[in-house]
Amino acid sequence: QVQLVESGGGLVQAGGSLLLSCTISTRTAGTLAMGWFRQAPGKEREFLAGILWSAGRTYYADSVKGRFTISRDIAKNTVYLQMSNLKPEDTAGYCCAARPRFTVSTLAGAYDYWGQGTQVTVSS
Repeated sequence: QVQLVESGGGLVQAGGSLLLSCTISTRTAGTLAMGWFRQAPGKEREFLAGILWSAGRTYYADSVKGRFTISRDIAKNTVYLQMSNLKPEDTAGYCCAARPRFTVSTLAGAYDYWGQGTQVTVSS
Protein backbone atom coordinates (compact mmCIF):
# COMPACT_ATOMS: atom_id res chain seq x y z
CA GLN A 1 0.00 0.00 0.00
CA VAL A 2 1.20 3.48 -0.86
CA GLN A 3 0.14 6.55 1.09
CA LEU A 4 0.75 10.09 -0.14
CA VAL A 5 0.60 13.25 1.93
CA GLU A 6 0.87 16.68 0.31
CA SER A 7 1.82 19.93 1.95
CA GLY A 8 2.88 23.42 1.00
CA GLY A 9 -0.23 24.95 -0.50
CA GLY A 10 -1.52 28.36 0.46
CA LEU A 11 -2.29 31.87 -0.67
CA VAL A 12 0.25 33.70 -2.82
CA GLN A 13 0.22 36.83 -4.95
CA ALA A 14 0.52 36.65 -8.70
CA GLY A 15 4.16 36.34 -9.71
CA GLY A 16 5.03 34.55 -6.49
CA SER A 17 6.30 31.04 -5.85
CA LEU A 18 5.27 27.99 -3.83
CA LEU A 19 6.88 24.66 -3.12
CA LEU A 20 4.56 21.69 -2.81
CA SER A 21 5.73 18.48 -1.18
CA CYS A 22 4.40 14.94 -1.44
CA THR A 23 5.74 12.46 1.07
CA ILE A 24 5.40 8.81 0.17
CA SER A 25 5.03 6.05 2.73
CA THR A 26 6.22 2.91 1.01
CA ARG A 27 9.35 0.80 0.86
CA THR A 28 9.01 0.39 -2.89
CA ALA A 29 9.20 3.97 -4.09
CA GLY A 30 11.77 2.90 -6.66
CA THR A 31 9.07 1.12 -8.61
CA LEU A 32 6.79 4.15 -8.85
CA ALA A 33 5.99 6.81 -11.39
CA MET A 34 4.77 9.99 -9.74
CA GLY A 35 2.56 12.74 -11.05
CA TRP A 36 1.26 16.12 -9.94
CA PHE A 37 -2.25 17.09 -10.98
CA ARG A 38 -4.56 19.99 -10.28
CA GLN A 39 -8.26 20.55 -10.48
CA ALA A 40 -10.06 23.87 -10.45
CA PRO A 41 -13.80 24.17 -9.75
CA GLY A 42 -15.81 23.16 -12.79
CA LYS A 43 -12.76 21.88 -14.66
CA GLU A 44 -11.28 18.47 -15.31
CA ARG A 45 -8.26 17.20 -13.46
CA GLU A 46 -5.14 18.37 -15.30
CA PHE A 47 -1.74 16.69 -15.48
CA LEU A 48 1.09 19.07 -14.63
CA ALA A 49 4.31 17.12 -14.23
CA GLY A 50 5.60 13.63 -13.66
CA ILE A 51 8.78 11.90 -12.59
CA LEU A 52 10.11 8.38 -12.67
CA TRP A 53 11.29 7.69 -9.14
CA SER A 54 14.15 5.38 -10.09
CA ALA A 55 15.59 7.26 -13.05
CA GLY A 56 14.56 10.79 -12.11
CA ARG A 57 13.33 11.47 -15.61
CA THR A 58 10.81 14.31 -15.68
CA TYR A 59 7.83 15.21 -17.85
CA TYR A 60 5.81 18.42 -18.06
CA ALA A 61 2.56 19.67 -19.49
CA ASP A 62 3.08 22.49 -21.95
CA SER A 63 0.95 24.77 -19.77
CA VAL A 64 3.50 24.76 -16.94
CA LYS A 65 6.78 24.05 -18.72
CA GLY A 66 9.34 26.63 -17.70
CA ARG A 67 7.39 27.69 -14.59
CA PHE A 68 7.02 24.44 -12.63
CA THR A 69 9.76 21.99 -11.69
CA ILE A 70 9.26 18.48 -10.37
CA SER A 71 11.96 16.72 -8.39
CA ARG A 72 12.38 14.01 -5.80
CA ASP A 73 14.50 13.44 -2.71
CA ILE A 74 15.14 9.74 -2.38
CA ALA A 75 16.39 9.98 1.19
CA LYS A 76 13.24 11.79 2.28
CA ASN A 77 10.85 9.75 0.12
CA THR A 78 9.43 13.04 -1.08
CA VAL A 79 8.44 14.49 -4.44
CA TYR A 80 8.37 18.25 -4.89
CA LEU A 81 6.65 20.65 -7.23
CA GLN A 82 8.36 24.02 -7.32
CA MET A 83 5.98 26.57 -8.81
CA SER A 84 7.12 30.02 -9.87
CA ASN A 85 5.63 33.02 -11.63
CA LEU A 86 2.22 31.91 -10.42
CA LYS A 87 -0.89 33.27 -12.09
CA PRO A 88 -4.48 33.55 -10.86
CA GLU A 89 -5.41 30.78 -13.30
CA ASP A 90 -3.11 28.44 -11.35
CA THR A 91 -5.62 28.55 -8.49
CA ALA A 92 -6.76 24.96 -7.90
CA GLY A 93 -6.51 21.95 -5.64
CA TYR A 94 -3.19 20.20 -6.25
CA CYS A 95 -2.68 16.47 -5.77
CA CYS A 96 0.17 14.08 -6.16
CA ALA A 97 -0.41 10.59 -7.47
CA ALA A 98 1.54 7.38 -7.86
CA ARG A 99 1.38 4.33 -10.02
CA PRO A 100 3.50 1.16 -9.86
CA ARG A 101 4.82 1.47 -13.40
CA PHE A 102 8.05 2.59 -15.00
CA THR A 103 6.25 5.11 -17.17
CA VAL A 104 4.60 8.43 -16.40
CA SER A 105 1.06 8.87 -17.64
CA THR A 106 -0.78 12.14 -18.23
CA LEU A 107 -4.09 10.43 -17.50
CA ALA A 108 -5.48 10.66 -13.97
CA GLY A 109 -7.17 7.28 -14.36
CA ALA A 110 -3.80 5.61 -14.83
CA TYR A 111 -2.75 6.33 -11.23
CA ASP A 112 -3.57 3.99 -8.38
CA TYR A 113 -2.75 6.14 -5.37
CA TRP A 114 -3.65 9.72 -4.54
CA GLY A 115 -2.95 12.17 -1.77
CA GLN A 116 -5.63 14.24 -0.10
CA GLY A 117 -4.60 17.37 -2.00
CA THR A 118 -3.54 20.85 -1.04
CA GLN A 119 -5.15 24.12 -2.08
CA VAL A 120 -3.23 26.78 -3.99
CA THR A 121 -4.81 30.20 -4.36
CA VAL A 122 -3.15 32.91 -6.43
CA SER A 123 -4.44 36.43 -5.97
CA SER A 124 -4.18 39.08 -8.65
